[in-house]
Amino acid sequence: QVQLVESGGGLVQPGGSLRLSCVASGTVFSISAMGWYRQAPGKQRELVATIAASGSTNYADSVKGRFAISLDYGKDSVYLQMDSLKPEDTAVYFCNVKYYTGDAYWGQGTQVTVSS
Repeated sequence: QVQLVESGGGLVQPGGSLRLSCVASGTVFSISAMGWYRQAPGKQRELVATIAASGSTNYADSVKGRFAISLDYGKDSVYLQMDSLKPEDTAVYFCNVKYYTGDAYWGQGTQVTVSS
């Protein structure tokens, strides 16, 4: 069974930085893409950033220039470097993995709180 383990969330002051990590395990199939989504209280889950196995990336307009996603294909891991954090970035961040089989899975989420 596929498992996603996320880490790196926490409390940070506005303007600070955090780095989220997510590692996928439990299958021999190859990853086609990984990504990060977030959900703030009372809001729908939204895309933050995705990266394909080819290296192609996609970012939400609200995080462009501040966040950077990267993929370690050999380790089935994805990272999200978050800089210049704002209070509106506060949310639960979820890792997502997609395989060439068409299957997709979610992590359990990690809380990011930006507050002074």
